[in-house]
Amino acid sequence: MNDRFGISWRPELAAGVFSNQHRLDVVEVIADDYFDASRKEIDALRTLRTQLPIVLHGIKLGLASAAEADRTLLDKMARLVDLVEPDFWSEHLAFVRGGGIEIGHLAAPPRCSSTVDGARRNIRSAESVVGAKLLMENIATLIDPPGSDRSELEWICEILAASRCDLLLDLHNVHANSQNFGFDAADFIRRVPGKSIAAIHIAGGRWIGRAAQKRLLDDHLHDVPDAVFDLLEVAAECATRPLTVILERDGHYPPFDDLLGELERARTAVAKGRRMREVLNVTCV
Repeated sequence: MNDRFGISWRPELAAGVFSNQHRLDVVEVIADDYFDASRKEIDALRTLRTQLPIVLHGIKLGLASAAEADRTLLDKMARLVDLVEPDFWSEHLAFVRGGGIEIGHLAAPPRCSSTVDGARRNIRSAESVVGAKLLMENIATLIDPPGSDRSELEWICEILAASRCDLLLDLHNVHANSQNFGFDAADFIRRVPGKSIAAIHIAGGRWIGRAAQKRLLDDHLHDVPDAVFDLLEVAAECATRPLTVILERDGHYPPFDDLLGELERARTAVAKGRRMREVLNVTCV
């Protein structure tokens, strides 16, 4: 399979990206950063697109909600997709506003029938407005959402089936939730429909709190832990299609060679998972 490996685009990493294009297959750009961009900024993004394939990643649409998605933001996403022509675009299985109040971060909604139905409606509306299918990403959470009547896995699978969208599987988010709420992360991945996994995020985080209150925070400021590379092997065993694997880093940037080293570990993990699938005839959901 023609799996691809790339990195999240950040201005602080620009020099490293342009100096190492031969070692990157793709870059992921935060779409919201360009919703109100000038022509000059859009032209710079389109120039980047001539050097490396681009995928767009949204953070403010809040599609996994019983409330309707913000049409103004959808129109901005549609304009950006039209101008940049990314390979694909993605958003989160999260909500970011309620009752007209912006909460300022990605939050896990109650995992119930109303948010499944709301996500289905919002995803179809978003795809209709933007004119392109999107991928939805699982998120990390520090609390089990109140009002839930099903597991995270059941909720995600219901949304994927109802909306017929594909999954951007964030492995550190799975790892963090498994540590915080006591489930088997590898089993979680094996129970996600393998045909739905189209892209993967890898990242790092840190422990916060003390003793029984400790939680693993997904902060994108640290190296990818060994456990996430192990989960990447599992995901590669289960995925039935080519994967786009993106390394996310939002700060505390190490030398760019260190980030390239993490991408090489990702390549190795995916290759190992693919071989295991062939040798063992792995069957996931």
